[in-house]
Amino acid sequence: MAHSKQKTWLITGADKGLGFQTARSALERGDTVVVTVLAGDGEHELAAAYPDRLRAYHLDARDHARIGPVVAKAEADFGGIDVLVNNAGYGLVALAEATGAEKYRNLFEVNFFGLVEMTRAVLPVMRRQRAGHVINLSSYGGFIGTPGFSFYAASKFAVEGYSESLSREVGHLGIHVTLIEPGGFRSDFAGPSLVQEINTLGEDYAEVASIVADYSARRHGKQPNDPELFGEALCALADAEKPPLRLPLGEDAHGAISADLKAVAEELERWKDLSFSTTRPI
Repeated sequence: MAHSKQKTWLITGADKGLGFQTARSALERGDTVVVTVLAGDGEHELAAAYPDRLRAYHLDARDHARIGPVVAKAEADFGGIDVLVNNAGYGLVALAEATGAEKYRNLFEVNFFGLVEMTRAVLPVMRRQRAGHVINLSSYGGFIGTPGFSFYAASKFAVEGYSESLSREVGHLGIHVTLIEPGGFRSDFAGPSLVQEINTLGEDYAEVASIVADYSARRHGKQPNDPELFGEALCALADAEKPPLRLPLGEDAHGAISADLKAVAEELERWKDLSFSTTRPI
């Protein structure tokens, strides 16, 4: 998987799962990689195999004060940052009415605010370079809302809006922004990284709850996409001269998003007369 120009990556949440696989794919092709992990500084499964090209730093995505120092270390380690992968995050399966602020605010702290602060810390590095690629992990759930995922979808919808606007602010500086919208990958997302809190509030939500309550059991270990291929896809994306703003990964994600776009277009057309009714004649 050799390529012409060595890159330096900063990947958040790379202890396991998709972040880990991305780090491994980048290292295997000869790139240098800085990862943030919940383990201690220097503790990473790949550290022994790549002592000269991997640095691992402890970072909890909610600890905004530590983000700046970690980015400064990353830049000092390898002289710059070419690719930022904001991967840190987790899922929450819960019904909207039954979920208190103590649950959904923490989700946003990790999935959205931590991503924003990491991006803010890395952008000055990329501006100095007049080059860089910010890759933000969304989900096809960041494009389509589904029962039981209202707050997870909201956190990823926020990432989508932020990233699309950001791309239009930094493009002239040579900085690209891409949203990754994965389908189901055979990682631990539907296992330990998924918090499930289903409260049916009596019978009113019983039918909806039954659809989502066994999500982990139905999905974990049966997802259609391979995490090892995820890392290879991100390496190919990082090499693209003109990368896309959005990249669904997996036939399931591509199909679901395509179907949703079709439904949105049909609804827009169906309600066009009412939409146009508020336009003031000139």
